[in-house]
Amino acid sequence: MAFDYQTPRYLHVIEQIKAKINDGELESGERLPSEMEFAKQLNVSRNTLREALRILEEENVIIRKHGIGTFVNKKPIFSGGIEELFSITDFIKREGKEPGTQLLYHGNVGAVGEDKQELNLTDNDRVYLVKRVRTADGVPLVYCIDKIPTSIIGEDYNFNEESMLNSLQEKKGITISYAKADIKTIGYHEEISDILAAEQDEPLLILKQIHYDLNDKPILYSLNFFRSDQVSFSVYRKRVL
Repeated sequence: MAFDYQTPRYLHVIEQIKAKINDGELESGERLPSEMEFAKQLNVSRNTLREALRILEEENVIIRKHGIGTFVNKKPIFSGGIEELFSITDFIKREGKEPGTQLLYHGNVGAVGEDKQELNLTDNDRVYLVKRVRTADGVPLVYCIDKIPTSIIGEDYNFNEESMLNSLQEKKGITISYAKADIKTIGYHEEISDILAAEQDEPLLILKQIHYDLNDKPILYSLNFFRSDQVSFSVYRKRVL
C-alpha cells in the first residue's frame, strides 16, 4: 500500500485495519495479533499502531480485554441515526425482532435535581417514574428510565404498554414533536450491566433525551442504557455551504 505522507500515518493504518474487517480477513470477535506482530504485518512502528488502535477503540471498532488481548468488536445487530426520533418498540421491530418489556418499577415519586432541571420543575413537583428492561426476542437490549411530570399526566396515570410515546398519545393526547438527545458511553455498571447480561469489559451506551410536545414544553425525560455490542448509533452530517 502506497502512503500519502501528507496524511498522518496512523490514519492509513486505521483504513487498513477497517478494510481487513470489511473484507473478512479479520472476523467479528477475532483476536488481533500481538502488537509487535501486527505492526510488522502493517509495516509501521508500534507507536503508530498504538495510536491507530486507540482511535479504533474510541470508535468501538475494536475492544480491549485486559489481560486477554484486543478483539474485533462484534457488529451490532441494531443500528440507527441519532437524528431520528424513534420508539424503542419500533427500533426493535425494524430489525425483525419481537419487542418485549420487563417492568421493574412504576409510580409517582419526588423530583430530584436533574429532573427539575430538565423538566423545569420546582422542589414540590413529582414525576411518574418508569424503570423497565426492553427485550428483543427475549434477550435484554435496553434498560430504560423514563420520567414524566405528574402535573401533566395526573396521579391516576398507569403505564402498561410497550411504547411510552404511543401511551402518551393515546391516553393523554400528548404528541411528542421532537427531542434533544445526548449520547455517551460508560464502563461496567454493577446493577445495569448485570440486568442487561453485559460482560464486565463491555461498555454501555447512554442515550439521554428530553422530549418536547408541539408547544415546546418538556414532557418526558428518558435515560436509555444500551449494550454496545448490540446497538450502534450514527449521525448524518451535512456540509453547510
